[in-house]
Amino acid sequence: MAHQQAYRAAVDGKRPVSKASRLTETFAYSRRLACAAAVFFATSTAVGHAQSGPYAGMAGNWSGGGIATLDDGSRERLRCRASYQVAGPKMTMSLTCASDAYKFNLGAEVVDQAGQVTGSWTESSRNISGILQGRGGGGNFQVVATTAGFNANISLRTVGNKQTVTMRADSVFRGADISLSK
Repeated sequence: MAHQQAYRAAVDGKRPVSKASRLTETFAYSRRLACAAAVFFATSTAVGHAQSGPYAGMAGNWSGGGIATLDDGSRERLRCRASYQVAGPKMTMSLTCASDAYKFNLGAEVVDQAGQVTGSWTESSRNISGILQGRGGGGNFQVVATTAGFNANISLRTVGNKQTVTMRADSVFRGADISLSK
């Protein structure tokens, strides 16, 4: 019977298949499958870890535009750039926006502690600074920026390579709606 299988395999141009060679092929296939599973697991864990945390997906440079609303009701079209540096629970950000008649340079340094965000902010073109307090995580935040005579509510929402920034203030600068992308 074994000779007959070997003869048929030879006629078909194939090597005879023994139990030992089948076992070797099965082990080789199993090793490749296990290796592929390990690579997939390691890659997905690394990607998941890089995208987790309070500032998920925010690190890097962004650009886009939006609309600023001034206290007289006029609206200015904005061009904006943002940069976020993330290190664990700490983040440093810079947001610069300009229109034909208006410009602001907002910077902030914040720390996340279990979903509570605290830190400081500066607006360098007007030489003002204050504190930031709020909550959030996963790239989405609602904070209040305050200083003497000024309050602004700021909302950041990050989804993939898109981000929206909404600001509402009680000053000459009433607010801004900004859309950014990486």
